[in-house]
Amino acid sequence: MMKHALSLLLLVWAGTAAAQTPANGTLEVELAGVRNATGKLRLSLYRAEDAFRKEAQAFRVLAVLAQPGKALLRFEDLPAGRYALMAYHDENANDKLDLRLGMFPLEGYGLSNNPKVFGPPAFADSAFDQPATGGRISVQLKY
Repeated sequence: MMKHALSLLLLVWAGTAAAQTPANGTLEVELAGVRNATGKLRLSLYRAEDAFRKEAQAFRVLAVLAQPGKALLRFEDLPAGRYALMAYHDENANDKLDLRLGMFPLEGYGLSNNPKVFGPPAFADSAFDQPATGGRISVQLKY
């Protein structure tokens, strides 16, 4: 009897704990200023400051066919936390942001918070808090 009561108590506790754990949300990203339908739009989401702008180390990456004007992209099942996002219009579809002299973007790019940058962008300038309930940000591409 005691064993059954303990099992029942553990099941109830486990169910209550699961119910109190917040579900992951969706991050909607409105990407504006896409100049044409050539190539792909690539978005990389970062949680770690030292990984920022290194797509191979991104927390998540999305890639879709480009469309001119605005695009709405979604990161589903995203845990709450602090993130920074980099987006670019990969016009030649080579899966990387092409740079001149290794520093200057040759393709349209944008960052969360749309900071004005002089030199390499910093995680702190693009960082935002994603609530468990989800969120939406707007990013303007610059060519």
